[in-house]
Amino acid sequence: MLIPQPLSYAPAPGQRTLTPQCTVSAPAEIAELLRELVSPATGLPLGDGDTDAELVFVLDDAAGLGEEGYRLTVDDTGVRAVAGTLTGLRWAVQALRQLLPPQAVAAAPVTGVAWTVPYVLIEDRPRYPWRGVMVDVGRWHQPVSWLRTVIDLLALHRMNTLHLHLTEDQGWRFEVKRYPRLTEVGAWRRESPIGHENIKQADRTPHGGHYTQDELRELVAYAARRGVTVVPEIDLPGHTTAAIAAYPELGDNPGARLATGTRWGIYDTVLNCDDTTVQFMKNVLDELVDVFPSTLIHLGGDEVPTAEWSANPGAQARMNELGLTEPEDLLGWWISELAAHLRTHGRRVVVWDELVGRGAPAEAVVMAWRHQDKVDEALRAGHDVVATPCEHLYLDYRESDAPGEPLSIGGLLPLEKVYAYEPGTGENRVLGVQGNLWGEYLPTVGRAAYNLLPRLSAVAETGWGTRTDLADFHHRLDVMLARFDALGVAYRHPGRNS
Repeated sequence: MLIPQPLSYAPAPGQRTLTPQCTVSAPAEIAELLRELVSPATGLPLGDGDTDAELVFVLDDAAGLGEEGYRLTVDDTGVRAVAGTLTGLRWAVQALRQLLPPQAVAAAPVTGVAWTVPYVLIEDRPRYPWRGVMVDVGRWHQPVSWLRTVIDLLALHRMNTLHLHLTEDQGWRFEVKRYPRLTEVGAWRRESPIGHENIKQADRTPHGGHYTQDELRELVAYAARRGVTVVPEIDLPGHTTAAIAAYPELGDNPGARLATGTRWGIYDTVLNCDDTTVQFMKNVLDELVDVFPSTLIHLGGDEVPTAEWSANPGAQARMNELGLTEPEDLLGWWISELAAHLRTHGRRVVVWDELVGRGAPAEAVVMAWRHQDKVDEALRAGHDVVATPCEHLYLDYRESDAPGEPLSIGGLLPLEKVYAYEPGTGENRVLGVQGNLWGEYLPTVGRAAYNLLPRLSAVAETGWGTRTDLADFHHRLDVMLARFDALGVAYRHPGRNS
């Protein structure tokens, strides 16, 4: 009943009941993780034991299970897990949680449940090294508690990446100590749209908020304990109205005084091409990499109108200096300048697929979103690719056309279509898959959870590479829904309006 389905799952007759006398022999990080994740609901103290302990987790470099693989055995001798890395052992912990009754994932004590584990031999490893979800906190600031919940859900599904979209036209959420107005001004807008953007109505209610660097460091540590990497995104040179509202000299019309964006959609506002603006963003990235240890840093690069560059003498002079004939190619220059700076920190850039053919650094990871053909195009251009085509993996799309479905940005993406996704050609350069949860029409944690779950489960199994038939997936999903209930998170029931 696991999601994602393990690569090899061999059940055997019998089961084992975990009792308060159970002890654990494991590396310190894994023993602590077991207690953090299993003890709250079960009440099991899971004290330290030796090799005769009932739960034994062993690191073995010769296990031959790869970077994230593990072997988990439950039999009459107890629970035994082996892996070549701590990551593999973390996934063994999550597999064990899913072998227990669904109530085992609850955050508070549960009574009247026997904590039994079926006898089984699991040998498991993922197909893709990137299995993630993007959460947009630029449009609507969401509490850190929700981000921790998303991390818990990712880890439960043996997914390893949270892509955090931290900046937008409508809000800058990352504290930059050198430039405090980014959050003093850019983190706040005077109002937000009501209903669909097309009707042009507003709530006349201020909205805002940001994350301090200490809050984000704590979030990164929380994620790391669970095997999840937080990849931050500072989206530029477009989607920067909030930054330019805070520091007008960053814009192409520095005499203008902009407000943080109050509507959805694409803004003409872009960063100018001055050396001082490039240095400003390098300084921002210096603080970002001090908070986020991720090797990969996302710089956006999507939906960048060029009208302002075409009219800006400074941008035109930059084009002449570089020998460029089209203002669109300034996008590649912008990203290349910052990519070079990030290399001095030992980091590598991720960009949206608009950079393909527009001067993307050769080492850039391309996140291909504008349909499956952009996945193939980025592969042909020689890039490593995270596949996230909108028609399969945009989780802000509605799940049904039936009456009563909440307002969404558009698109139709039922659970079954997510589950059917196959990244396709060039698998050797496909790093993995990611579901994107854009925030325009998800203003609350409840709405975000409704769109995320249970489609996240389908993304997880696609990324693990062990899809079965749809009926089997739904059978296992019924148990996962019980886990969501135990976690106390909202979700869209698969049978609703479908």
